[in-house]
Amino acid sequence: MKVSDLKELGYKAETTKEMEDFELKAGYTGDLLSDVMANAPSDSILITIQAHKNTIAVATLAGIRVILICNNRAIPSDMIEAAEKENVAIYKTPRTQFEASAEVAARLGK
Repeated sequence: MKVSDLKELGYKAETTKEMEDFELKAGYTGDLLSDVMANAPSDSILITIQAHKNTIAVATLAGIRVILICNNRAIPSDMIEAAEKENVAIYKTPRTQFEASAEVAARLGK
């Protein structure tokens, strides 16, 4: 699945570094950042409601390339700035984590 597929699913890019041609190899859904850090695969998308700067730090350590923020949570400017600096794309959706995880999993399976 390419990052550009996220737009086709109706997810909105919140960062300018969208990395549209980057190939996502896996996905991980979680809100407990220590669990994400320990278990999320690299080159993956993180599906979460954790919309704060620390999520970017965890993504960088875990090799996560894209974060999808669910439930239309507000994304603070310091999170977007950190993502731009660390080359992590942020997308947003009104969907729940369950719905978004199912959609992303179906695309990753193709």
